[in-house]
Amino acid sequence: MNGFTTFASAAAARDATSNYKQDQYLMPYALSWNFGVQHVFHNDYTLEVRYLGTKGVHLPAQTQINMGKSTSSSVHIPTYLSMPSAQTLAALPYTVNDLFKVDAVLPAWQPYFDNGPITSYAFRGNSIYHGLAIEFTRRFAKGLLYKTAYTWSHNLDDSTADIKSTLLSPRRPQDFTDMRAEWSSSFLDHRHRFTETAIYETPWFRSRSNKLVRYALGGFILSGTYTFESPQYATVQSGLDSNLNGDSASDRTVVNPNGVPNSGSGVTPVNVNGVKVAMGDPSTVAYVAINANAQYIVAGYGAVATGGRQTLALRPINNFDIQIKKVFPIGEVRKLELAAQLFNAFNHPQYTAGFTNNVQQNRTVGASQQNVLIPGNALFNRPDLAFSSNPRLVQLTARFQF
Repeated sequence: MNGFTTFASAAAARDATSNYKQDQYLMPYALSWNFGVQHVFHNDYTLEVRYLGTKGVHLPAQTQINMGKSTSSSVHIPTYLSMPSAQTLAALPYTVNDLFKVDAVLPAWQPYFDNGPITSYAFRGNSIYHGLAIEFTRRFAKGLLYKTAYTWSHNLDDSTADIKSTLLSPRRPQDFTDMRAEWSSSFLDHRHRFTETAIYETPWFRSRSNKLVRYALGGFILSGTYTFESPQYATVQSGLDSNLNGDSASDRTVVNPNGVPNSGSGVTPVNVNGVKVAMGDPSTVAYVAINANAQYIVAGYGAVATGGRQTLALRPINNFDIQIKKVFPIGEVRKLELAAQLFNAFNHPQYTAGFTNNVQQNRTVGASQQNVLIPGNALFNRPDLAFSSNPRLVQLTARFQF
């Protein structure tokens, strides 16, 4: 076996092609710059201010190289907030069927590879990050340490995800030929982050001569961390191939600038006679919003989506983690430590796309998670119905030190 597949003809080989590795003549690289100022005062206190900037260039961005959209600002199916007049409908020049017949703007070789999309990675992605961090620390002295930190940052990019790790920020551009329209705040952007950490070694009963009292009631260490993090923003999507480029994963919505913020609506397709038809019906000439007061409106087949990436806020993090530790000294060196750790100690519901106290990856590729971003769906803007509340977790530990 040589690992190669043979085909009966060149046409059969082309039909089996689903991905293509382009010549990598552009190499991804990053530029970073930073500076900081630190001041120590009163022996125990430190104030530090730091700035970090990072720019990513020629990042891999997933695309489908043999597909092109059939809609444009001049050739599309319009979306109305209310039912248009009979005269307006009669004057509309296109039906969905007409747009399916429009020749899309495609590479010259595309007709030879028309059996399905060919996925590739073009090194045309970009990103930039600015972060300002302020940190105030009291070193451990007299049984107390605490650290207060605040970070303001802004992360922008045009291609946050390049594989199917999340549906909240689509991995491909809405228009394969226009990366500029993808530039926005990154899905990884958290504008504000505040943390407070403290460790307190209690002095209670430390000097008591009674060993039983000293060992039973003394030797406690209390610690905890409070975290507030502003929400990340996700991309509102139509869930349809609005621009008819063969890919529904990235198509966004029509934005009503006068709509109620963060509200959504589906649409009703109508034909030239104003009769309601099913979504995808070839006789469709217009779409009418079901809720005229919504901010986000589904872009039906052939409609022009005007929404941008990462515009809908999910939910912030407001989290307390607490640890209570009891230390039992055993002789001069050995000691036994028993601890109770409470993650999300006060059980605040936090319906976030990630985790509350670590930065591990959390894949968000479920249908219910995407439905949070589709206007008109019962789950739209309801992350409490799609994400975990990150409920309280209690962990008991024992440690013997020798």
